[in-house]
Amino acid sequence: MTYKRKKYHRGDTHLKKGWRTKRRTKDLDEIDEDLKEEKARNLLNQEVDFDKPGAAQHYCVHCARYFINNTALHAHFNTKVHKRRMKALELEPYSIEESERAAGKGNYIAPQKRKIETVTRENLNKKDNMDVEPDAKVMKISE
Repeated sequence: MTYKRKKYHRGDTHLKKGWRTKRRTKDLDEIDEDLKEEKARNLLNQEVDFDKPGAAQHYCVHCARYFINNTALHAHFNTKVHKRRMKALELEPYSIEESERAAGKGNYIAPQKRKIETVTRENLNKKDNMDVEPDAKVMKISE
């Protein structure tokens, strides 16, 4: 039996490794949809699912990953992978209107940068409490 070497140096075979979907994660436009408040709340407060790591209770919305416990999730927030994803999410996602403008149908408008903060279950709960409590205890001082 003769030795047959793999021909990765010809054609686009070396690129096919990147096209495989074995470790495929959500694209940036899908994550941008997940960052909307109602959907983020549903993702962070999922029902217990024992098929997912940590029973689906510790989820990073930005990276679309499940973690085994809260410590691992908070350690992930300091990693380079999470910070890169946060940086990538600062730009608005590519849209059909933007592609039409780039093709010559209209004036090109550069995508705007926005401020992205890490969304956690605690942050959403704080935001809910702030929205519910009215500023009713503001006292007027009369002279």
